[in-house]
Amino acid sequence: MPVMKYIILLGDGMADYPLAELGGRTPLEAANKPNIDGLARSGFGGRLQTIPDGMGAGSDVANLSILGYDPAVYYTGRGPLEAASMGVKLDAGEVAFRCNFITEREGRIEDYSAGHVTSTETELLIKSLNENNDFGRFYRGVSYRNLFVTDMGADLITTPPHNVMEGSVSEHLIKPLDDSSAARLNKMILDSKKVLESHPVNLKRVSEGKNPANMIWLWGQGRAPSIKPFHMRYGVKGAVISAVDLIKGIGIYAGMEIVEVPNATGLIDTNWEGKAEAALKALETVDLVYVHVEAIDEAAHAGDRDLKIQAIEEFDRRLVGPLLEGIDFPCKIAVLPDHFTPIALKTHTADPVPFIVSTVGGAGATSEGEGIKSYSEKEVTSERSLGIMPGHKFMELFLEDSST
Repeated sequence: MPVMKYIILLGDGMADYPLAELGGRTPLEAANKPNIDGLARSGFGGRLQTIPDGMGAGSDVANLSILGYDPAVYYTGRGPLEAASMGVKLDAGEVAFRCNFITEREGRIEDYSAGHVTSTETELLIKSLNENNDFGRFYRGVSYRNLFVTDMGADLITTPPHNVMEGSVSEHLIKPLDDSSAARLNKMILDSKKVLESHPVNLKRVSEGKNPANMIWLWGQGRAPSIKPFHMRYGVKGAVISAVDLIKGIGIYAGMEIVEVPNATGLIDTNWEGKAEAALKALETVDLVYVHVEAIDEAAHAGDRDLKIQAIEEFDRRLVGPLLEGIDFPCKIAVLPDHFTPIALKTHTADPVPFIVSTVGGAGATSEGEGIKSYSEKEVTSERSLGIMPGHKFMELFLEDSST
């Protein structure tokens, strides 16, 4: 008998609240997504509490949950996960901070991504920051997502910049303000504007009408976690496909294969078909592929309803569709977000997320549906679903028929 394969399709921030301008529908309900809706009709669904009580509604926490690692046990911070993806090894006592390039204007956080500043530009900005800093080191990541490693601050209170868009810089600095480490780090944040604002990269961006990367923002810090490898935990070999360092870092700590896809950007211009092709190729040698798509979340953070709907439709047409066409073996597929990112709020929330699971093989679905008509927040929260379960229990459910 052929061995079952597994694909998890993660639409970051895909879940949302009903919008009046959509006639009370959510972007998921408004989007044309025949492939995902077909999977919903042939499968079953439920809701996951991917954010445990008392924890921040971040992609770090949520994706750890979905991969079967209880964040209350394994989570130490976002920074060290991104460090792993960037090849930055943390020594004992070292703390990795996520470092955004942001746009600050008149004392407020105007743009958490500095207009999605390019990695080529940030390489030059990182170089200047390192030349003007003596108690840590900056590392370039992808676009606005970068890293700062130092030997202090693991227990300080930091704030993700996308949670406080248009918020006051001074009100959201690292706390407690009277802590000596916080004071030193906050001074570095504020002083970074002196280095960055007059940098040729930013002078050129401003001349082109783009948001400048004129300040850094430190958050999501932590020390290196200790995570049991995925194949030892679940008995299956896994791979991760993502354009985002955070997701790759979780995969690295979990001992999963990291599959690089050319031109995978984390935005709507990402290589959708390339991710589908890479997933099918990976399944020749692994049992499970975790395909993460960031574009939907980025649109939601921007408050762009139409772009979010478009990203969901591209997800369905250019990723899910090619995958279904290429599967000629028994395969269980899950579709879900990691968290809600409501357009109205432009940030994450901890609401339980809807998931669907369907078994396919050959030309189409082979599993018997349980009455779900389409994939949406409302439909999957009906009495036809499994109800709400802890996020870190999802993997056990998904792999329950594993033959290994």
